[in-house]
Amino acid sequence: MAEQQEMSPLEKKVAEQIEYYFGDHNLPRDRFLKEQTQLDDGWVTLETMLKFNRLKSLTLDAAVIVEALQKSKTGLLEISEDRTKIRRSLSKPLPEFNEEYKDALKHKSIYMKGFPLDTTLDEIKDWLNDKGNVENIYMRKGPQKTFKGSIFATLESEEAAKTFVARDDVKQFKGNDMIVLIKDDYITKKSEERKQGRAEAKAKARSEKEEKQKQAEKEEMKSLDEQRGCVLKFSGELDQVSREDFHKIFAEHAQIKWIDFTRGCKEGTILFRSDAKAALEKAKEAAEGSELKIKDQAVQWEVLEGDAELETLKKIIESQQESLNKRKGGRGGHRGRGRGRGGRRDRGGQEQTRFQGKKTKFDSDDEGDDHDEEAEPAAPKKRALESNGTDAEAPASKQAKEENGS
Repeated sequence: MAEQQEMSPLEKKVAEQIEYYFGDHNLPRDRFLKEQTQLDDGWVTLETMLKFNRLKSLTLDAAVIVEALQKSKTGLLEISEDRTKIRRSLSKPLPEFNEEYKDALKHKSIYMKGFPLDTTLDEIKDWLNDKGNVENIYMRKGPQKTFKGSIFATLESEEAAKTFVARDDVKQFKGNDMIVLIKDDYITKKSEERKQGRAEAKAKARSEKEEKQKQAEKEEMKSLDEQRGCVLKFSGELDQVSREDFHKIFAEHAQIKWIDFTRGCKEGTILFRSDAKAALEKAKEAAEGSELKIKDQAVQWEVLEGDAELETLKKIIESQQESLNKRKGGRGGHRGRGRGRGGRRDRGGQEQTRFQGKKTKFDSDDEGDDHDEEAEPAAPKKRALESNGTDAEAPASKQAKEENGS
């Protein structure tokens, strides 16, 4: 092999491109090329290789490929005796893709950010050409599959990666300041940023929840103040009494907003839309005899005040909210049955509202999270753009027409 001959710029590009195709980074994930290597003891025809778009854009002459590989000093590829086929040298088998290999790969890879979004792979390759032996370049893409201005690049060793990061001439590209880190350091940094982002999101969600709770409590107290003096408690032998009976008694004297009473209980409460004491006095004046009875049953009436009134109002407001939530969710029960179910208007046209006995909780533990689009890419199902000069492998069905790349 004419290893001592100097390579022309074209031959250098051709050799690098083909060596990338058969290299450690591309061949294991390049399904089409890997299938081709299994057909003839690792040999792949130059005719097949010339169907790869990036190589085809460099040359259509098989003789140029042979000449370039003969001058290459890597020793990665062999040329058949008839000069029509090439294969990866049997003395350079593919590494085993285990955890040890992946860890080593991470430590000899670097992260760079700051490239203009219209930068091409060839521009990055040419810029890095004299800055180290770069084995692979991965152009990172965003949600719209467009270049996001950052890359991962793999060098020949961990020491080479450390040396690269320390270079002064990689700190700027076309006037742009560059961020240059060992890939493992970048991953650690992003992990810490994501953790911090989640903590901040949780703190924000907690603050918003507390603010909403304070606002709800403020509105609740405002509502309580507006309904002070409107609660009437009753008790007695009320086995045969229904809420409808209370509506009948007060229909001509005041409008009932809410009744907390279930048939068979011995006590309950009424929330009026106006002063409870006035409503009671009017009903007593209109009643026959000296007592205000229901179905001839004696009833003890008490207009609530102070803490007892406040606690009762809180329960009523919670029950009202619970009832509203259930109605919105379409889970309402049968009308007029059980505790807290209101329904028809009474004969006097007064409103009979609904009551639900369960309380509504105002303190939720739901908290937000964030999302980081700069996260390290997962193992791709489709091969991403990466190269020492080409994009990732296309489906095998398309390989006959195009190379794995853009």
